[in-house]
Amino acid sequence: MARRTIGDIEKIWSNVEGVKKLSDRAVRIGPFGIGLDGLLTWVPVVGTVYSVGAAGWLLVQAARVKASPVTVARMVAYLGLDSVTTAVGEIPFLDFVPSVVDVLFPGHLMAAKALQRDIETTHWVEASEREARASGEHDRHVADMRRKGGLRRVAYLSD
Repeated sequence: MARRTIGDIEKIWSNVEGVKKLSDRAVRIGPFGIGLDGLLTWVPVVGTVYSVGAAGWLLVQAARVKASPVTVARMVAYLGLDSVTTAVGEIPFLDFVPSVVDVLFPGHLMAAKALQRDIETTHWVEASEREARASGEHDRHVADMRRKGGLRRVAYLSD
């Protein structure tokens, strides 16, 4: 039996969608938006705690869905830049510029989109890779992935 199911992966995708909107698109102004990350950056310490906490949560979700190393690296870059600009805002007399950058740079949104794209381009299998290779099912899963188009990898949920 799988430790995780495809339903679990769908739930993670949905939860990431919620954080994406809350962090960087809670209030929409035309094609732009601002969320808790941008609003809280003006509140000392609280903004940094939220930004780093949301970044950590997104990275935990990436680990839970076994995101590809390229996706995780992209997420770390987006979230790192976002968190660093928030943290620099804690320094007196330097707090204005990073706060403006944090409002304009949707790091959580970009990282969440990268994770969601990784989830969408993965062929999920509720089995272990070892068992699939032993039974010959692995080749069928790879063929299914290629046939569907747009998928880049096979991920086994019981590994």
